[in-house]
Formats: sequence, C-alpha cells, structure tokens
Amino acid sequence: MKTAEDIIKDKPGGIISISWDQSVQQACREMAQKKIGAILVKKNNKYVGIWTERDLLRKMTEENFDPATAIIGDHMSTPLRTAPHSTRIYKLEDMFLGLFLRHLPIEKDGKFIGMISIGDVLRASLLEKDRQFKNINDFVSWDFYENWKVGRKKLK
Repeated sequence: MKTAEDIIKDKPGGIISISWDQSVQQACREMAQKKIGAILVKKNNKYVGIWTERDLLRKMTEENFDPATAIIGDHMSTPLRTAPHSTRIYKLEDMFLGLFLRHLPIEKDGKFIGMISIGDVLRASLLEKDRQFKNINDFVSWDFYENWKVGRKKLK
C-alpha cells in the first residue's frame, strides 16, 4: 500500500517555502504563481509554520488587516503538524479528516521531504482501491457463473 513518501515521489517540484519576515501579500503571490494552496514558512533554515488559502480567508475578515504590510510570521498557522514518510494512505485520510487539514508536510529522518494535500491522498486512495478491485476481479473465475440465473425459482 502506498505511503506518504510514495505520493511525494509522484508529485512534481519540491518544497515551496517563504521566509517568516516576508509579507502576507508576497506569500500569496508566490502561492498564486506556483498554483498551490499552502506554503511553508521558514525561519533560520527551519520550518516553523504554514500559510494556507484558508488562513488568508480568515484574516481578510479582520479589521485593519493589510496583506501588503502584514508579516507572514505573525499570521501563519502553528504548531506545524507533520506526518512521517512511512504513513500509509488510509492513515493519512484519517489525519486529514480528524484534524481538519488540507495540507500536511511530510518528514523523513528529521527532515522535510515534501508536502501533500488531501487531493493527493484521495487520488492515491482511489488508485489503490482500483488496483485492489482489479486484483480481486482477476482472482475470481466467472467461468462457472455464466448461467447462474438459469433454473432458479423466484421467491414470492
């Protein structure tokens, strides 16, 4: 069964991050250019938080919030929730649903190796279920069931 690391290997690109002292506007610009829904926030070469489209939506409702002057480090989501690289897709589904997350950074040996989205996990899960169904279908012989309805009496 696929793991978080397998999902990351299937994704193009790498980790996209922004320095904690940049503006919210700059973070949003970077996200728009890269067509991503979340960006990791870095301080002193360490990932310290995450900024998401959902964060922007919530902040925009606050009075006096100005994305051009707001510093991303002051508004990012913390603490940063992560998952180990070996986490299987069904466990990842549980994490996304149970923690109300849409993006999850993945760690291996204490280092970040990428970030996955709920869409990435759903895609991997559906492909896994499709593979399992095909395996079951190949395993079952339908030769003996061709005329299974013939000769049966209908129940009243």
